[in-house]
Amino acid sequence: MVRLPDVVRSVDRVDAELWSQEDASLIENSPMVFEKVDVQPAYHLVASNIEKCIMQGIYKVGQQLPSELDLAKQLGVNRSTVREAIRVLEQSGLVFRKSARRLVISLPREQVLASRVSQAMILHEITFLELWETMLPLEVRAAELAAIRATDEEIERLEVNLRETADCLEHEQKLVALDIEFHLLVAKASRNRALLLAREPIGLLFYPAFYQVMSRLNAKDRLLSAHREVVNGIRNRDPKHAAQWMEKHIKDFRRGYELADLDMNQPVDNSSYFE
Repeated sequence: MVRLPDVVRSVDRVDAELWSQEDASLIENSPMVFEKVDVQPAYHLVASNIEKCIMQGIYKVGQQLPSELDLAKQLGVNRSTVREAIRVLEQSGLVFRKSARRLVISLPREQVLASRVSQAMILHEITFLELWETMLPLEVRAAELAAIRATDEEIERLEVNLRETADCLEHEQKLVALDIEFHLLVAKASRNRALLLAREPIGLLFYPAFYQVMSRLNAKDRLLSAHREVVNGIRNRDPKHAAQWMEKHIKDFRRGYELADLDMNQPVDNSSYFE
């Protein structure tokens, strides 16, 4: 005579075997649902934590951060981990060392931000046409705003740039440097920080290409003439005149690029970026 508990145990054993076979089959035939967890290094997490506090205004520009030792205690990590995190924040421009033990919140410099965006553009193989299409409205708007907001000192700097450009028409490398400076001066005179930050990484790649045009075409006089008209518009507080001539200038640059038999649809030449 079979006792009930023995029957129950026997049935349970058979069910378990059947379920085990079904589970194995399901696992083999089912698609992968879960992805591997990406575990970030501790110093990345610490850097992100500190950055979040800065962006939320808990720590403000010019304010001193706690020491590495205090941060390590607050965050529950080793001091070496905090040191690596601070190095990341220093590279991004959010923190700088005023002394060996003093860490201060800072504004990232335009050049640091621009350099990182320019690197991304190079890696994404952004074409010169894409740069030009973006630069055109930015430069036109900058000239228009500069005609409204430029100070006498800023106008004087632009006029100095014009005089130096006129003296360097036969020196292509100096001419390129002065052209880059001219457009940066106009952008700064616009008094629009968003515009300035937006155009800087594009300018790092866009204007050095001007050297290729100058080395193949005689467009130097056209450049100087356009610059003079833009400055005339800014000096005379005529936004329309400044904007129109800046638009002509940037469009003329494209024509020169094409006449120099350069392909607008090729990734931007990054050789000058590494010089």
